[in-house]
Amino acid sequence: MPVLTRLIPSPVVVDIRPGALDDLAAVLADERVSHSGRLAVAVSGGSGARLRQRLEPTLPGATWYEVGGGTLDDAVQLASDIRAGHFDAVVGLGGGKIIDCAKFAAARVGLPLVAVPTNLAHDGLCSPVATLDNDAGRGSYGVPNPIAVVIDLDVIHQAPARYVRAGIGDAVSNVSAIADWELANQVKGEKIDGLAAAIARQAGEAVLRHPGGIGDTDFLQVLAEALVLSGIAMSVSGDSRPSSGACHEINHAFDLLFPKRAAAHGEQCGLGAAFAMFLRGAHEESAYMASVLRRHGLPVLPEEIGFTVDEFVRAVEFAPETRPGRYTILEHLDLKTDQIKDTYADYVKAIGS
Repeated sequence: MPVLTRLIPSPVVVDIRPGALDDLAAVLADERVSHSGRLAVAVSGGSGARLRQRLEPTLPGATWYEVGGGTLDDAVQLASDIRAGHFDAVVGLGGGKIIDCAKFAAARVGLPLVAVPTNLAHDGLCSPVATLDNDAGRGSYGVPNPIAVVIDLDVIHQAPARYVRAGIGDAVSNVSAIADWELANQVKGEKIDGLAAAIARQAGEAVLRHPGGIGDTDFLQVLAEALVLSGIAMSVSGDSRPSSGACHEINHAFDLLFPKRAAAHGEQCGLGAAFAMFLRGAHEESAYMASVLRRHGLPVLPEEIGFTVDEFVRAVEFAPETRPGRYTILEHLDLKTDQIKDTYADYVKAIGS
């Protein structure tokens, strides 16, 4: 009997625990990522730079590169700098922008990437996508998954609370994204990758149902694992579908319409997910999701992130244009301005104050 199976693209190493950074060099050597210790380490000027002082003695063979920001030009320059050396791997140490720059640069020079995030703001830390600012605004670039993800929960405890809470919104939005995928399957016949959907759904539900908060190490463990699993789900499906539906379309609309005022990615996605659940008639689920987001200090109303109701309505109306070809509850209902306003008023009543 033939054995039918498939290879799942995923990191060789996922090390999530307090004190994980102390063993970074040993873990990379043990897992054959870098025996020699010749690493190109990309760091930010903030959290990454502070950790450099701690890590530099343990990584004597590393060359350190400070990356100015999260632009395509920054990533191309980093790739050019790295190409001049001889390295086993690239390490991205810092927030999401630095890791995305490191992802892009590593792909460009053909080296594996080790992601070492210093916060849990979104699921990009293990996704096969690098999001970089460019001359046209912001672009998404396909890259290989990280070969290793090392998350030191002691470091995460020290991260700004807002950037950890934002990750909750991004993880929880998986529940809405999977509902959109199932809708596309029912209405349009779009194929669902069952494994990718299961991974993404369970990651979102684990965070949604956990009673803890960002001050608890066990909750941070679950959140970090959920964000890693979301990235793996995207690799399994070959696109962002398991973690991106109407929730992310609304997020992208905020970014495009109000680029200088947009809130954190996960904040906008969480708000978008709660509203999208209400749109599809899952009113109890929407109210529960909103209550969880509120408990974590995340926004569930646009004014909580500095937008008026009219601006939110405009973002929801524009949202389908951000992902042409993607079918979600927004495309399904095709609501007009007045309909969105009326539905939003019902949403506000349903979730309470």
